Amino acid sequence: MTALTPAQPGLLGPSSAPEAEAPARLFAGDPLAGPTGLADHLATYGALPLVPGDRPSREALIAQVDRAGLTGRGGAAFPTAIKLSAVAASHRPPVVVANGTEGEPASAKDKVLLARSPHLVLDGVETATALVGAAEGIVVAHPAVAELVETAVLERRRAGIERASLRVIRAAERFVGGEASAVVHWIARGVPTPTHTPPRLSERGLHHRPTLVQNVETLAHLALVVRFGSSWFREVGTAAEPGTMLVTALGALERPGVYEVPIGLRLEDVLANAGGLVGSPPALLLGGYFGSWVGLGQALDRPFSKAGLAPLGAGPGAGLVAVLPEDVCGLSETARVARYLARESAGQCGPCMFGLPAIADEVELLASEGTFRPARLAQLFAAVEHRGACAHPDGAVRLVRSSLSVFAEEIARHTRDRCTAPRGSAVLPTPAP
Repeated sequence: MTALTPAQPGLLGPSSAPEAEAPARLFAGDPLAGPTGLADHLATYGALPLVPGDRPSREALIAQVDRAGLTGRGGAAFPTAIKLSAVAASHRPPVVVANGTEGEPASAKDKVLLARSPHLVLDGVETATALVGAAEGIVVAHPAVAELVETAVLERRRAGIERASLRVIRAAERFVGGEASAVVHWIARGVPTPTHTPPRLSERGLHHRPTLVQNVETLAHLALVVRFGSSWFREVGTAAEPGTMLVTALGALERPGVYEVPIGLRLEDVLANAGGLVGSPPALLLGGYFGSWVGLGQALDRPFSKAGLAPLGAGPGAGLVAVLPEDVCGLSETARVARYLARESAGQCGPCMFGLPAIADEVELLASEGTFRPARLAQLFAAVEHRGACAHPDGAVRLVRSSLSVFAEEIARHTRDRCTAPRGSAVLPTPAP
């Protein structure tokens, strides 16, 4: 296999060497060189192997992806081989969509990956098209990096190595816009509306064609699996959750940024990549705005994996770790995010349109005036949870519910008008509409 040179790019550029050893797979090469051009990409990773066109050969390669244990890196962690097989089994022409929307405001991993290693993602798109028998691959990229991806597509086209028809579409800048069905609706109609109604996208998606939607990081890993094999892929990570993943680390850290870490690394070591903690943070937000708050003390020794964080009622999600500074109020942060999630409703159902603003009202009352009405919140949770047209209301409830547990002592102080952390600036971004 090709030798991969360790590198750790940060959110706005390369960071210095991490305290915890981490393999560089997605970010191999020279971290100081900026976006990796085609020549440097090929020098680092080698040429993409040709996927045979016959169905048995493609099925054998999908079986290799299955043995690798590759799962989605967009948040759901669904087995990639299952999605590939479902689309490949269709007798109609399929299409592949690379999801680089990154609607999660606090996350930067997909933007950094597309900016740093666009050709590795495009390798994954072309691999996926070959494995499912598609002729077209569409990259839906966050507007901040879409031009860089377009440049990479043109570079491949001029070099004569484009194996599928590739095009780039600028993503909708909406929180709900990153959900798979919302991405398909955005491409087709210009409206990023998520839905859980049948049929599955693998059966009838974009323009009624079988559609594979995969996160861009997942596709970059796919390109490595077909190059180096399933055993190589499983050399890091855990037996149940192999490989590496990209983590966006922000908040009270010495070097906030995006880092590649082995799945299952202790959370304290994950944060060591970002230079370690600043001050005495009370809590972490894990997984993103559909994730969970956890107390710092109970989290640091846990493996950063789905299985490792499950006992805390949390998970890696799309690889976000936000460290709450000691001078920032966790209830105020939760209130701002709850209001943001209420604004970001797709407006498809009553639980989301009316329930989320009401929940945000209650959290804001608690954070600003110390008015805590747990029975009212419980009533609202019951009216919203599992009743929406998509997962948006469930995710918002998960976040708020976790805050009531983790910040229980702070709630008691707020009811006595004694917020212990009113001085710091907001840490979690909540873009204006």
